[in-house]
Amino acid sequence: MPISLSDALAVVADHRGDRIVIPTMGAISVWPQLSDAPSDFCYMPSSMGQGTALALGLALAQPQRGVIVLTGDGSLLMNLGSLVTIAQHPADLWVILLDNGQYEITGGQPVPGGGRTDYALIARGAGLPRVYHFEDADTWRQSAGEVFRGTGPVFVWLRLCPRQGQQTPKPPRPMAEQIDRLRRELGVEPRAKS
Repeated sequence: MPISLSDALAVVADHRGDRIVIPTMGAISVWPQLSDAPSDFCYMPSSMGQGTALALGLALAQPQRGVIVLTGDGSLLMNLGSLVTIAQHPADLWVILLDNGQYEITGGQPVPGGGRTDYALIARGAGLPRVYHFEDADTWRQSAGEVFRGTGPVFVWLRLCPRQGQQTPKPPRPMAEQIDRLRRELGVEPRAKS
């Protein structure tokens, strides 16, 4: 059975433990229905591709927690170099690539190399030690325990069914509120109001 975005993220929600989760772009439309924990940080930047770098920074700063970043193929293509950086600075980081072959939130345009790019090969070539690829929902569900066991960095490529007619997702709360909420969860003082 092909993997839908909802099915893919439900498996992550079931196996996340106390890890920080950073949904980006299209994942933001589904993740808040599965989890609204203080350690969820719905990251909707003005430029695509920055979720992996943010996740690495958090994983290095919070080694006792671990971090999962939910990134799309369009976003990852904007910052493929982040995989090399992640391999060079190992941390408990799970990069979950949600590959639907399209820039979903801007109208469904096909991504370059969609359906032809081997993201597992790219991740291995960047030096990531644990790389997985799933195209079937049942196999993903059955293998998730292994994927989330142990330490990172881990790269998981999930080939998803494309969704049509999606609107640009909105984070469940303003960014400043999300930042303060996550800081409190991590034991860091919220920013001073100016």
